[in-house]
Amino acid sequence: MSQTSYARALLFGRWYRNDFDEHGHETVEYAQLSSDGSFEFTFITMDDKGQVTEEITELGDWGLVGDIHFTLTKNELINEELYAADLNNDDNYQAYKVLALDHKIFHYQHRLTNEEYIMRRVVDDLGHC
Repeated sequence: MSQTSYARALLFGRWYRNDFDEHGHETVEYAQLSSDGSFEFTFITMDDKGQVTEEITELGDWGLVGDIHFTLTKNELINEELYAADLNNDDNYQAYKVLALDHKIFHYQHRLTNEEYIMRRVVDDLGHC
C-alpha cells in the first residue's frame, strides 16, 4: 500500500473556507500556516442575515508528515482576550488525512469524524503572477 507524501511548503500561507449549516448560518475559516510550524485559525459564525454571532481565533502548532496533517491548539483569542488552551483536553489535538494538496486547494479529512474540508489559498496580489 503506497502512501502519498506532500511537501510541507505547499501549506505555507493563508487559506479560506466557508460552510453553511442546516439553519442557513455561515461559518468562515481563515487559516495562516507559517513555515515555523505555527498557525492562526479564525472562525467566524454568522446568522442567516449575515450578522457575526461568534468569532474565535485559535493559535498553535501544525505539521505535515506524509499525508497526515496535524494541529495542536495552544491558545484561543476570544473578544480580544487571550486564553491558554487546556492541553489536557483531547479536542485541542487534531489529525487529518490529506486527500489533495496543491498551490490552490487543500482538501483534507478528519481522522476520527471523517468530515471533509476544502480550503482555498488566499491570493493577496491578484494579477501579479
